[in-house]
Amino acid sequence: MWIDAHHHLWDPSVRPQSWMDQSWPINRPFDTGDLRAAIEGTPVEATIVVQTEPIIDETLEMLSVAAADPLIAGVVGWLDLHNDVNRQLDELATSHGDELLVGVRHQAESEADPNWLSTNPVVESVRALGRRGLTYDLLVKPHQLASAINLAQATHDATRLVLDHCAKPPIGSDLTNWTRSIRTLAGFEHVACKLSGLVTEADWAAWTPTDLTLVSDVVLECFGPDRTMFGSDWPVCLLAATYHGVTDSADAMTTGLSDHERSQLFEGTAREWYSLT
Repeated sequence: MWIDAHHHLWDPSVRPQSWMDQSWPINRPFDTGDLRAAIEGTPVEATIVVQTEPIIDETLEMLSVAAADPLIAGVVGWLDLHNDVNRQLDELATSHGDELLVGVRHQAESEADPNWLSTNPVVESVRALGRRGLTYDLLVKPHQLASAINLAQATHDATRLVLDHCAKPPIGSDLTNWTRSIRTLAGFEHVACKLSGLVTEADWAAWTPTDLTLVSDVVLECFGPDRTMFGSDWPVCLLAATYHGVTDSADAMTTGLSDHERSQLFEGTAREWYSLT
């Protein structure tokens, strides 16, 4: 069994995706029917859907979709980290139920301040999430890893963190600085990393599994299979690969692992880090 720990669902006619180039072929609706068709023939048997827009309404919609489809085991939603997260969680639980909410994410990569993650309001909110049993997903670019490291230091006794997309490394360019920061971040035992989103950080038309292995080798050396998890980043991945292409590349990146290690990477880490039942 594989758990896809990172995918999305959206309908641009309901909520335009502000981060998306409107000319991209993925600028169309993707629902759970599309997801089920995409995973057919792969080992994936459960998924975690992740927010794409900084609005609570999207989180409510994802919780409703997850409640209606047993394929989706959890939701990483959005909360306003500059306001009382406990109040927001209480309102979610009262009005819609939050049993399937397993984590929270904000598009820190889009913040102008490279130190946004380590500002006091964000640090305190992330610590509060941990007290409620939730993870916090780090969506950052390489130049923001220093701030992610500061957040990890400030939350080491409170909240599990998950680094999305390996911090979007510059595949095809010099990985030295990225590697140095990844080693430092991995030194915090409460941080895990998703092998996700790599095909769209490489050359969309000409990437090879070797391009991705240069990244996955670093991640696996630093985090180990016990703190690494698979994510497809579907349907964003469709810009560069099919769902099957992503699962095949993940399989190729992990051929050197034992059966137990592969079980951890493709299921156990996601189950543990997101407290999936």
